[in-house]
Amino acid sequence: MADALLAITVLWGFVFIYAIMATMDFGAGFWAMVYINREKTKATNIANRYLSPTWEVTNTFIVALVIAVYSLFPRAAYSLGTILLIPGSLILLLLALRSAFLVFSNIATDYRKPLTYISGITGIIIPGILISVLPVTQGQYVDVKDITANLDLTALLTSPNVYAFIGFAISSTLFLSSLLLADYSKASNEMEAYRVYLRDGKIMGPISLVMAFLIMITLQNEATWLFDKMMEDLPLLILSVAFFLIVGIGLYAPNPFRKGVKGMPRLSVIAVTIQYLIASYVYGKAHLPYIIYPNVTIESAFTDPNSFRAVFITYIIGFAILFPGFIYFWSLFMNDKRYLRQKG
Repeated sequence: MADALLAITVLWGFVFIYAIMATMDFGAGFWAMVYINREKTKATNIANRYLSPTWEVTNTFIVALVIAVYSLFPRAAYSLGTILLIPGSLILLLLALRSAFLVFSNIATDYRKPLTYISGITGIIIPGILISVLPVTQGQYVDVKDITANLDLTALLTSPNVYAFIGFAISSTLFLSSLLLADYSKASNEMEAYRVYLRDGKIMGPISLVMAFLIMITLQNEATWLFDKMMEDLPLLILSVAFFLIVGIGLYAPNPFRKGVKGMPRLSVIAVTIQYLIASYVYGKAHLPYIIYPNVTIESAFTDPNSFRAVFITYIIGFAILFPGFIYFWSLFMNDKRYLRQKG
């Protein structure tokens, strides 16, 4: 059980890292589309400047996530592959489409606007489909016949809980990306874009919080087992909401380091990341020991212990090599004044 718990922790870590990075990535593409005709604010320029080097890094983690599922929980991979065939195929198609258009938008300048629209629309649809994986694993939409799991699409598409998750994914995508783009705009000294994204953060923050509450309300009716286990960690959920208040301080309080400028978006980015980390921990802990409720557990789906140790050591070595590179990348990305202050 200890090895399986360690393995699922590694897997959940990949999920969380990808969720945060991809949320900011997808949202930046959407904001680039929204403000494409408002050249005076330079908001689209800021979004594209952020998006250009980060979407490639973000895709690294979804590859690591898929490999982790197949290498650590091969028996769960079959069930997940079966029930997620339709949504999974749609996600892959949209990811490929978005990646292709992001590349071509920087080459085919005459078609940059329509390409930006396509990448922006797909960028806001993908998070909604991705998060639908979570309610699917809660079990109420999966029919098991002759040891084969099948997804009940009718039940899935008529579930209020699923739409609460989708609403939360979309609002969180826009919220987190607006916070990071506000911070990036301030670092680039593009104050008009900064004010635009700070305003967007103020709008999307309360919406994402309402969607989180809707998830809990609908969860109580559709997955009582999960709701009851999450309520066992109610103090942590309250702590998560408390961090949202810190996010609000970062959005509305005067900046002590720059006179005449309101907002501390970097504080908000850090606080909201911690908030989501706490909430995801509570959700993940409550979901244990099930990968797909109630038939697939971490124990029943776990790989051979010897294989796990080999894979785990490989991940440790891989991240020991890659992590310093990621840190160096972000330090350059957020601090290189030649890149931050470039024109156009």
